[in-house]
Amino acid sequence: MRKKRNYTREHKADLKYKSAILGRFINYLMEDGKKNVAEKIMYEAFEIVKKESKEEPLAVFEKALENISPMVEVASKRIGGANYQVPREVRPERKFMLSARWLIEAASKKKGKPMADKLAEEILLAFKNEGNAVKKKQDTHRMAEANRAFAHFSR
Repeated sequence: MRKKRNYTREHKADLKYKSAILGRFINYLMEDGKKNVAEKIMYEAFEIVKKESKEEPLAVFEKALENISPMVEVASKRIGGANYQVPREVRPERKFMLSARWLIEAASKKKGKPMADKLAEEILLAFKNEGNAVKKKQDTHRMAEANRAFAHFSR
């Protein structure tokens, strides 16, 4: 049997900041194929971040994503009729995907403001290592730490 090919994907950079990470994040933010709307939300959020933090918004955003991205997670593995939550390291692509998902989810759960404001607020909180997205990361790490006894079952 042939070995599975390892496909690496070329990610397009966004138009304004020429950042591949931001381009990917905008794609995650996009709903129903409306990329212009997602870009508008993101760039408005960046303006708010720039105003609030007095720093370069792309650097703040990248640091926020770094603060959110998990190092370990748990994966379910069935052994001898029982399911174990086995801790394992997170691949770099998955780190980005999880952190982006958690950031968007944390922002969209807030009520009463436009999405750009909520996203900017969550980015600034994540930059300071606070907020719901960082809490989600800490919960994931706590779960992996609690199940460290099952680490020898890792794949």
